[in-house]
Amino acid sequence: MNTRSQKLFGAICGGMLMSISLVPQSASAQQSIPKVNPCPSIFYEEPHNNRVIVPQGCPPNALTRRLEAQGLLPPVTSPTTQSSYPQGVGGEAPQARTPGLNPCPRIYYEEPFNSRNVVPQGCPPNALTQQLQSQGITPEQAAIPRPDVSVTQPPLPSQQQQPSARLALVNNQVNVRLINETGAEVTYEVIGDTPPRSLQGKSDVMLQGLNAPVTVTLYRNDGGLLQVTPQPTSTPGMLEVRLGATTNFGQDKNTVRIQENGSVYLN
Repeated sequence: MNTRSQKLFGAICGGMLMSISLVPQSASAQQSIPKVNPCPSIFYEEPHNNRVIVPQGCPPNALTRRLEAQGLLPPVTSPTTQSSYPQGVGGEAPQARTPGLNPCPRIYYEEPFNSRNVVPQGCPPNALTQQLQSQGITPEQAAIPRPDVSVTQPPLPSQQQQPSARLALVNNQVNVRLINETGAEVTYEVIGDTPPRSLQGKSDVMLQGLNAPVTVTLYRNDGGLLQVTPQPTSTPGMLEVRLGATTNFGQDKNTVRIQENGSVYLN
């Protein structure tokens, strides 16, 4: 074999060796791409543990369990098998995190987080935060632990509001008549006393023998706004609550709270 043939043969063999060596590297690079963790451990660390609602399918954190117990969220189904994702942010190992995380990540403003997560203080409000604010509930209030969700705590002095009505209780009990004046079906629930129930449009229902304090939640099934008007009657311990339609977000109310002293608050 002459010198020219030897050089040509060497070039061909060298090219083949380079091609072979690149194949496993390319495959390895594809395999090294981390999966996105749907349940990052940041959801279970402060302050997110008491401020962020975890996605459906993740183990509930402190805030999620608290809102579930209050009937403000549907139950979150925990995964039956242990997740294969590493418990880090976005799927990376915990020790790979770097300081200086963005306190207002864009994921808070994308579904499903946009309608399930309360943004941290100082961030622009997302859909859920705006909804809570329209009901007079701040992110700080939503994150405050309550010793017993069946007992309604009076507002703090800094958060005092004038009661919408007052009535005299009888033996610390109250009867509530819900009058649905809208044409829409309304779901109501007495926290700690009844499961969610339906009240058809243009109908009413009597809730008897409720022990104060009492919390009644209301929701229009068609997604419309509710104007709630509590009216004490001439009968001691009797409160009428009229439910009307409104297009004013400032008048939209979803909660009736009756304190032990007979004060009635709307939120």
